[in-house]
Amino acid sequence: MVYRIDPENDRQFIEEFRLNPIAAHSPGLMRVLAVMRVDPTGNQTILVCRKPFAEWVLANMPARRADPIVMETGQVFTSREEAEWAVFCRRWRLLTGESINRPFRD
Repeated sequence: MVYRIDPENDRQFIEEFRLNPIAAHSPGLMRVLAVMRVDPTGNQTILVCRKPFAEWVLANMPARRADPIVMETGQVFTSREEAEWAVFCRRWRLLTGESINRPFRD
């Protein structure tokens, strides 16, 4: 049986990730992240580090791995944590149809 994200039950893990995107996570959040890391279409939103420890951007990894990665030209993140939060929000919306309307940090 393949695990799927259930927005009603798994919504509790959003705040856990928002507060600590790079940390040891609870088993429930690890399940959610495992689902988010595999896109059945083969396309995947990823992070690309443009400058080590300084700049990250979102990009799309195509289904056909021989094709080039397409970098987004919008937002440039200055912390990996904030960039990870943006990826989490994007993948949550893709898998659940719900938008997370919370900033990385209040």
